Formats: sequence, C-alpha cells, structure tokens
Amino acid sequence: MKEKVRCSWCLKEPIYIQYHDAEWGMPLHNEQKLFEFLVLESFQAGLSWLTVLKKRDNFRKAFAGFDAQKVSKFNENKVAALMQDAGIIRNRLKIEAAINNAKCFLAIQKEFGSFDKYVWGFVGGKPIINKRKTMKDIPATSAISDAMSKDMGLRGFKFRGSTICYAFMQAAGMVDDHVDDCWRKTKKK
Repeated sequence: MKEKVRCSWCLKEPIYIQYHDAEWGMPLHNEQKLFEFLVLESFQAGLSWLTVLKKRDNFRKAFAGFDAQKVSKFNENKVAALMQDAGIIRNRLKIEAAINNAKCFLAIQKEFGSFDKYVWGFVGGKPIINKRKTMKDIPATSAISDAMSKDMGLRGFKFRGSTICYAFMQAAGMVDDHVDDCWRKTKKK
C-alpha cells in the first residue's frame, strides 16, 4: 500500500502527523476551538509548535477547557498558580495576554454574534486555497494576517502579531497551505 504524501514539516513526530492529518488547514467554526487556537498560537510565539502541541492537554486543563468566559475571570491568584504549572509554558506576559484576549474574544462575540463570524470575515467566509509546491513557498504572514493583526490590536488583543494571526489562519483552515501533493490539500472544484 502506498504511503500518504504529507507536508514535510509534520514528518518527524507522531503528534505532528496526527495534528496535520486531523486539524491543520481544516475549516474550523467552533467558538471554543477557535479560542483554543488563539491562545495556543499566542503561547507558541518564539517557540516551536511542537512544544505547544506536547503541552496541549495541560493547557486545556489549565485554561478551563478553553472556555473564554471562565478564562476572562482569571485573577492574580490564578495567574500565580499558572506560573507554577510546569505542564504549560510559564510566561507571565502570555498568561496575562490569554486572560485579556478572552475578554476581547467575548466582546467580539457580543458585537458580531460570534468570533467565527468576525474572524472568517477576513477571508470572505471561505478558505483561501493556496498553491504551494514546497514548504519554502509558505509565507509567515500575508496582507490578510496584517489586517487581522491590526484590527485585533485596535480591539485590545495582545500577542496577536501578523505571524501569530497567519499561523492561526492556517490552524483554523482559513487558509489551506498544505503543499500541492499532500493528501490533505483541498482540491479546487
């Protein structure tokens, strides 16, 4: 039986393969999952995605199952407890940003009816399917991630630079950056 062709970034670790095959680049519209990726992508800044993936279950426990309502109510005692939690990335600025961003996330839900509606509005409500021959063809940012980052900044989000926004867009399937011969690549009709 012929082996599936995958994007080269995921081939070194089973957890990467699982994430690639089941989540990365798949259109996501679930509010809680969107908040999860928003938090995880901000924690990934300056680190590898593999580091974050390996700690994902711990993050899920530490951040109340990524319930934005609950995270928005975290106080200084909770921040202090999270700073002692070896199961997550213990960076005070990122922890405080996650709490701040939960509040901003809730404000967007109130204004737009859902975070999904807001964020998918940047791509016109449907995924952008890019042509990528190799991993070198995949950019770290785009004009759309620049615009998203700027708008989120105006709305008070922290750790939301264009690179983080582009990685979020990839994770949430707003852009399909699978290389063209990958089995997960969306086939244009």
